Amino acid sequence: MNTSRCPWATTDPLYWEYHDHEWGVPKYDDRTLFEMLILEGAQAGLSWITILKKRENYRKAFANFDAKKISRFDAKKVKTLLKNEGIVRNRLKIESVISNAKAFLRVQKEFGSFSKYIWQFAPKRTAQKQRQTLKDIPTRTTESDVMSQDLKERGFRFVGTTICYAYMQAIGMVNDHVVTCFRHKAVGHSLEN
Repeated sequence: MNTSRCPWATTDPLYWEYHDHEWGVPKYDDRTLFEMLILEGAQAGLSWITILKKRENYRKAFANFDAKKISRFDAKKVKTLLKNEGIVRNRLKIESVISNAKAFLRVQKEFGSFSKYIWQFAPKRTAQKQRQTLKDIPTRTTESDVMSQDLKERGFRFVGTTICYAYMQAIGMVNDHVVTCFRHKAVGHSLEN
């Protein structure tokens, strides 16, 4: 049995846990989808391991990603968050969590769930990707371009096409585990079902 991981996930136990159990597995729960969208935006310009190390702090600071609670955060709360060493203390990123929560709630109201909305951007092909190396994995696609544009039009921030593609990978819209990775086949089967 193949037990090797994708090359990006070989340096830290947090990477191993995330890679082995979460990355690429299709997610449909609205709270989880919101969390991943926020974390991908927080990661902009930073390494993913930085965000994984701060993930529990993000959950505490942002009401376990309860969009209704976050949408009510005010300027005083932003000041408090800017002092929180457990998260990325970037005013634009912190304020974007609040505005994204408001946009998220509007999408839920319009579509019945954020999941119904976001999964419309999934690539139509469910065939297994055969990524041989990390160089074979794109940083953006036509689908991530469309997702990014639509999210921006709906008021979301920190949702550029590269962030959207990383989000698509994280929530399992695409299977970018390399073929030598032990998760490649299992994740591919979950996408096909």
